Amino acid sequence: MTRFYITTPIYYVNDAPHVGSAYTTVNADALARWHRLAGDEVKFLTGTDEHGQKMADVATKNGVSPQEWTDRTAPRFREAWDVLEISYDDFIRTTEPRHYETVQKFLSTIYENGFIYKDVYKGLYCVSCEDYYTLEASDDGRCPIHHSVLTQMEEENWFFQLSAFEDRLLEHYASHPEFVTPETKYNEALSFIKGGLKDISITRTSITWGVPVPWDERHVFYVWYDALINYLSAIGYGRDDDEVTEWWPHSNHLIGKEIIRFHCVWWPAMCMAAGLDPVHHVQVHGWLLIGGEKLGKTMAAEGAVKLTDIAPITLTEEFGVDPLRYYLLRETALGNDGEFSLEGIAARYNTDLANNLGNLVARVAAVVASKCDGVGPAPSADSTLREHAQNTTRAAAASWELFAPQRALESTWDLIGATNAYLETHAPWKMEPGQATDVVLGDALEAIRLVAILISPAMPGVAQEIWRRLGLSGSPSAAPFSASSVWGLYPGGLPVEKGEPLFPRIAIDS
Repeated sequence: MTRFYITTPIYYVNDAPHVGSAYTTVNADALARWHRLAGDEVKFLTGTDEHGQKMADVATKNGVSPQEWTDRTAPRFREAWDVLEISYDDFIRTTEPRHYETVQKFLSTIYENGFIYKDVYKGLYCVSCEDYYTLEASDDGRCPIHHSVLTQMEEENWFFQLSAFEDRLLEHYASHPEFVTPETKYNEALSFIKGGLKDISITRTSITWGVPVPWDERHVFYVWYDALINYLSAIGYGRDDDEVTEWWPHSNHLIGKEIIRFHCVWWPAMCMAAGLDPVHHVQVHGWLLIGGEKLGKTMAAEGAVKLTDIAPITLTEEFGVDPLRYYLLRETALGNDGEFSLEGIAARYNTDLANNLGNLVARVAAVVASKCDGVGPAPSADSTLREHAQNTTRAAAASWELFAPQRALESTWDLIGATNAYLETHAPWKMEPGQATDVVLGDALEAIRLVAILISPAMPGVAQEIWRRLGLSGSPSAAPFSASSVWGLYPGGLPVEKGEPLFPRIAIDS
């Protein structure tokens, strides 16, 4: 059995989750669900990032301690992910004792290996990013992401000797051409390394809200170094429940493009310094944009976006859970930037879901009711749909394996379109009850069965409902894909239920 370890970035708890973080999490969830369907042993990790100056400042403004603030805000992410049916196996908070233990063990190992030293940091700092910038990398003294004025800082820090790993990182990239995908992001990270690496500060003395440095009690670890290590905390690094050997070789990080430097340069170098192989693979995705601006909390706070209008829970109330999941997966190829809009969700809903998928299920069920007394016939072995279905399942499976949910769903909708065309060609609603009608309807039911399996990583609730309406027991994701995706497994003789429309059409204001 193959293992698959998939992680999201851990999310800052200084505000409620928004649809930008939902985009990352839904994609990770769909990939995790696919690999479970494929028969892999899966570990899916998400969680919250709870340390740093930003958290301490927000807590102070709200008149509570940082721990009280994070205890109050972290559950918002669990709540949002539960609504979106995110099937995480572990939810980590960086304030947990297990995380403190792993962080201190991991960074102590790097310290003992001679790659951490003390010096004084002088430079520009963005509280919102929790990141340092050179003047050259800034936007005339402003943060290039948040557009806020950067703070000049000077303090004693412990530094990680990143510069010592420049050659090793270049060798790793050369020998692992799929380490970072897509290729444009691989080249971006590689270019950063080739530009020369400077040692970086990893501790702070100006704040106390963080993981204490075990060899210097006056310092806490800088939030980004604490945060990155969560991926090892969840698999027990340095603890009695250590499963690093089992899971780390199969690790996959899904991240936004704004944190490439942390995950594709700093993090692999840190792993090397600790005597550990880097993460197996980093999949980078683009941003969701509204009017050309990144969708995020900061822009919302500045008035460019009303965050309350794009909260995931609000969207599910308007469109439903699975339609929102489908839109996030289908609208934009994972790796590209994508434009987000309510009109876009409604258009996908009415076209792909209501007109295509929903109409296919409804029309087949209606004709089975009128021509077969509501009992679904079995498919034929030599159906003209068979080859199309087999090609679709292979293409969809290959796309899921390549971290391409959009392409997997496009292949699935090709099968939906082919099945609708098959019905139009044969028009079983015009045929007399009998063997010929049974063949057409049995073939259509089998195609729908395969569609239910193929959409289950993206729309688990809808997939399960279609499965039930076909009279099938269990779940479309229960059997390994290699066995369940074979043509001809719909047994026939089962009651087929029409039910209410799966996707009642949404009125779009003109």
